[in-house]
Amino acid sequence: MTQLHIHRDHTLGLAAARKIALSWAEQVEAEFDMACTYEEGKHEDWVQFKRSGVTGKLHVTADHFDLDAKLGFLLGAFKGRIEAEIVKNLDDLLATKAPAKKAAAKSASAKAASAKK
Repeated sequence: MTQLHIHRDHTLGLAAARKIALSWAEQVEAEFDMACTYEEGKHEDWVQFKRSGVTGKLHVTADHFDLDAKLGFLLGAFKGRIEAEIVKNLDDLLATKAPAKKAAAKSASAKAASAKK
């Protein structure tokens, strides 16, 4: 068995991270025929995923994602390619959230500045 571990820090909080994790789960179900189950907790969530040759979990918290997966013999040969695709998908989902947060912060600071005038 080949092991994969991917870690991504973020500053989104659990509610926004949960939305990203749900989007990720939907994406891998559609694109890679994964079976996903989502376990929501008070301080953390887990996405369990599996298909022939792959099993794993995505740990979701207020400040990071940790993905651990085991690849079977045949898919282990494609570890680099699979890891790159997972990283790209997760990074793309994180990138779509980041600009909205920056825009909200910029808008809040502009309002505060105009209130001081």
